[in-house]
Amino acid sequence: MKKMSYFSSLLVLLCLYNLFFLEALNGGFSVEIIHRDSPKSPFYSSSETKFQRVSNALRRSINRGNHFSKASPNTVSATVIPDLGEYLMKYAVGTPPRNVFGVLDAGSDIIWMQCEPCRNCFKQDTPLFNPSKSTTYKTIPCKSTICHSVLGTSCSSSITKNCKYDISYGDGAFSQGDLSVETLTLGSTNGSPIPLPRTAIGCGHNNSINFQGKNSGIVGLGRGPVSLINQLGSSVGWKFSYCLVPETPNSKASSRLNFGDAAVVQGRGTVSTPLFSKPQQVFYYLTLQGFSVGNNRREIGSSLSIFGGEGNMVIDSGTTLTLLPDDVYKWLESAVSHAVKLKPVQDPNQVLGLCYKGTLDKLDFPVITAHFRGANVLLHPMNTFVEVADKVLCFAFQPTQNGAVFGNLAQQNLLVGYDLKKNTVSFKQTDCSKM
Repeated sequence: MKKMSYFSSLLVLLCLYNLFFLEALNGGFSVEIIHRDSPKSPFYSSSETKFQRVSNALRRSINRGNHFSKASPNTVSATVIPDLGEYLMKYAVGTPPRNVFGVLDAGSDIIWMQCEPCRNCFKQDTPLFNPSKSTTYKTIPCKSTICHSVLGTSCSSSITKNCKYDISYGDGAFSQGDLSVETLTLGSTNGSPIPLPRTAIGCGHNNSINFQGKNSGIVGLGRGPVSLINQLGSSVGWKFSYCLVPETPNSKASSRLNFGDAAVVQGRGTVSTPLFSKPQQVFYYLTLQGFSVGNNRREIGSSLSIFGGEGNMVIDSGTTLTLLPDDVYKWLESAVSHAVKLKPVQDPNQVLGLCYKGTLDKLDFPVITAHFRGANVLLHPMNTFVEVADKVLCFAFQPTQNGAVFGNLAQQNLLVGYDLKKNTVSFKQTDCSKM
């Protein structure tokens, strides 16, 4: 009877814990996200100038855009190498917990990190996660449902028959290891950590990526079944949002990633557009119908139809620039050039095409409107121009032949909310530094 009473009490405690846990998540929570070039970032280098960091980010953005192609049905395809991500999230893994950084990537559908033993790993300043020292780590067996629901999984030839994952990236980089479950703990901006028991993760033992620093791996927010948002799922109502703070000198403000009720975007000025998905793709797609520069509007549906008609543009927090088909970019650059009554100058980095001498607060740049289906999103000069050298501002758009992308410069000071149950993305003009 005593034994039965013990297990009954334990069951009651576990049920109560789950109720409190779900109630906490339903109330919503927020975590801090860190720009790659912020002094808080493990990638930050004090020896680099501001403009070197900008130049590096722009080149990463262009390279990232080259990988937005259709995924192979036989592999998990994030199609973007992790060190191109621009925002980082700090979290803890295991029991006892150990703090790590993960690149936040809406174009990836798995949470993974480097693990011991490691046959081939990129350089990591901090110790690799050792699953043998965590009391809550367990590998996932091949017969489990989750193993069969994730693309690119296979079974080991050993007696244990553990589920293996294999992620290949667009440039030939990869991560391979054990699909496992572990306790992750997210730091919340209200001061109360959020434990996520039995979270599916990839424990990488063979990784080939040019990716160095304190960072351990990826925190995927994409559409796959084991992305962070889909594992949180009903507990947060399949909702997340972010507000990206513009990078300014001496700024101490951090960007926010919100879940559940805290992620709802509503109120005056909110606009919403349908969210689309595509087979074998982890990206989030919107339908862009056109652009306006002042009162000069152009419909561009036919130009983007080659990228899929409805759902013709990826929205991505990890790409710096906004990437457009050649003819759309040429029209937009011409319209902006016509509206700005100044003589263009050359980009000293030879990356961007339209540049001017001056500062954002002094030059009269037009407001550009991105016309998504059902949502007109105003893009102010801070969203459309970037300072690439001292008092040299360049148009933060780039032509591409690999798919249109709505990048993170265009999303700064916008509260961007994803509702995966309603399949909508909402935008609201917001001073993100005051959230």
